[in-house]
Amino acid sequence: MSVGVRYIVDDVDAAVQFYRDHLGFVVDMQPTPGFAALRGAGLRLFLNAPGSGGAGQAGGRPQPGGWNRFRIETDTLDDDVARLRAGGVPFRGGVVEGRGGRQVLVEDPSGNVVELFEPQRSQP
Repeated sequence: MSVGVRYIVDDVDAAVQFYRDHLGFVVDMQPTPGFAALRGAGLRLFLNAPGSGGAGQAGGRPQPGGWNRFRIETDTLDDDVARLRAGGVPFRGGVVEGRGGRQVLVEDPSGNVVELFEPQRSQP
């Protein structure tokens, strides 16, 4: 069994560029303008435009956005935030610190959320 996430996006090309250029994903295939399959951070990511057929039309009219998200773990959250800000990536708020670590939410070009998470490191 394998696990993947499907995001509905307004513009597949813009989403591919975002995930490839800012988050290091690799494009496995983009057979039509309305679909792409990527991989990165241990995840298979499927991008569909609404009305593009298949999953892009299943269960009513899908829309991008919301608060559901996948998480990418990092050891360099501050550096990642600086790099993404310099690249013009939009954020939903700032870095939040909790007992388990620190996180920040970024948005792809369609408003889908990705969480960057830096776990709390044990004190020596």
